[in-house]
Amino acid sequence: MLVRIAIPLVLLAILGFGVVKGLPLVLGPRIVLSSPADGAVIPDGFLVVSGTAYRIDSLTLNGAKILPEASGHFEKLLVLPSGHTILSLTAADRFGRSTILRRTVVVP
Repeated sequence: MLVRIAIPLVLLAILGFGVVKGLPLVLGPRIVLSSPADGAVIPDGFLVVSGTAYRIDSLTLNGAKILPEASGHFEKLLVLPSGHTILSLTAADRFGRSTILRRTVVVP
């Protein structure tokens, strides 16, 4: 009787472990940007781009590499010229999948 219960529980535990470990392989990289908001007006031209990147191997902002903390949090100070600027964050994972997040900001 105990064997009839133990075997399915062990198999369920193994399956659950496989799902937890394999989920990042399926989901791919993700970027959550805290700042700036799309269309933000930056009066003085100084902008802190910040957020968190998940399941990444590399992270770039307009082609320049960013090194996030171990938790995935990153911050980058930019000095922007007058006018419209498009910020492009690209995150890639170790399997070559990537995601791009774009924000437009304006310096009057």
